[in-house]
Amino acid sequence: MEDYGFLSILPPIIAIILALRTKQVYIALLFGICFSWMIISDWNPLDGTLAAIESLVKVFESPGNTRTIMFSALVGALLLFIQYSKGVEGFINELNKLIAYFERKQKGYSRVIVQLLAMLTGILLFVETSISSLTVGTLYRPVFDKLKIPREKLAYIADSTSAPSSILIPFNAWGAFIMGLLLTQGIENPFSLMITTIGYNFYPIIAIMIVFIVIVSKKDIGLMAKAEKRTRETGVLMNENSKPMLSDTITSFESKPGITPKAYNMIAPLATMVIMMPINLAFTGWNEVLEYTSFSNHLFQAIGKGSGSSSVLYAVTTAILVAMIMYRAQGIMKLKEMVDLVLKGISELMPLALLMMLAFAIGDACNQLGTGPYVAALSKEWLSPEFLPAIVFLISSFIAFSTGTSWGTFAIMMAIAIPMAAAHESELPLVVAATLGGGVFGDHCSPISDTSIISSMASASDHIDHVNTQLPYALIGGVLTIIIYLIMGFLFV
Repeated sequence: MEDYGFLSILPPIIAIILALRTKQVYIALLFGICFSWMIISDWNPLDGTLAAIESLVKVFESPGNTRTIMFSALVGALLLFIQYSKGVEGFINELNKLIAYFERKQKGYSRVIVQLLAMLTGILLFVETSISSLTVGTLYRPVFDKLKIPREKLAYIADSTSAPSSILIPFNAWGAFIMGLLLTQGIENPFSLMITTIGYNFYPIIAIMIVFIVIVSKKDIGLMAKAEKRTRETGVLMNENSKPMLSDTITSFESKPGITPKAYNMIAPLATMVIMMPINLAFTGWNEVLEYTSFSNHLFQAIGKGSGSSSVLYAVTTAILVAMIMYRAQGIMKLKEMVDLVLKGISELMPLALLMMLAFAIGDACNQLGTGPYVAALSKEWLSPEFLPAIVFLISSFIAFSTGTSWGTFAIMMAIAIPMAAAHESELPLVVAATLGGGVFGDHCSPISDTSIISSMASASDHIDHVNTQLPYALIGGVLTIIIYLIMGFLFV
């Protein structure tokens, strides 16, 4: 790979600055992609432009990318299904009864209870970040709107509980991916190391704690405080000129008249999607386990070797099929209505699929430029053992922020952090935890993060508004984490 040096970090940084300044995420990403390939093409405008176009096509050469984009599009169909069947309305009715109960017990605490329920839901759905963010946004958006809680707050809760819970509870695709990376670095028992890192993975723990404190204390800072004041006083859910990631067709789709609202018409398809995730992980990884010892051991190893992108795609497809069967059995929909809803849902989420494609393309361009290895190499000459965990956390954060992917960051940094930990005789679980936490922190701060994009989409929030309102809380968590890693670094040396 050619060494592009400092030029390798310019495209993602420029894309991020443009996205934050103009709120035009599509243009910012496209500019970053074109600029990247212009560099790779030795500043030849024609070659750079053609290479950028080809890079968008090559996104679909990766089965994982294609499955993720298909999942994002099919989510629109599922959202329309559960709204048209009055499943969402039924769930809201049940949730309102719960809110009324708590309101009778403690006046004025309904907003707190609903936010805590949203937070708990995000944590419990640790099987996959996309499913967690999607479910929290879909379930709680109507209730948040009714209680005059800004869309930015819902996106923050969805985003700041999904990735942290997925990385802390590794019985999912995240855990499978990370254990695979550890195996490639010669770690004999990756699962044991993963479990040990949980206690040292401070950023995800702090991020969840901050969400809890913000909800219970009713104290917000920065732009989130302004958003809370705006919505509480005027009822306006978003800033003026803000554009929600979902269209009105998705967020306000009319239910079918003449049918009784039933909560299980929403809960059953979503529960199917959640339950099918680990089942699909086991299914896709079953034949990858070469040696059979016992069923339980084979099952656990299969989940560890399963395909995350295949699992989420199969999960949402199964959820749609279950919804179709349920609604047809109840006489709610006929086949033609179902097909029309699927097509309409997919079409309404095509902007999101486009955004995912651009996010993958700029990530690939950063790989071609060697952005991650360049940033990591900058630290090698002056690094001392005491500062290793904090520095690894910072480098992982910057790579995730620049590329918009925590998984890509893990892939880059594991190959660097583990040998560095061995060379400096540092505590391996601490260094690995710093790598994982840094990837999540950078992802939380980045406007080109696919997890943040899905959180904005599910919450029907303006994406840049979500990033800006979440940033202060993420930075507080990041600073506290760095301080803890500095202390731990000196204690373990």
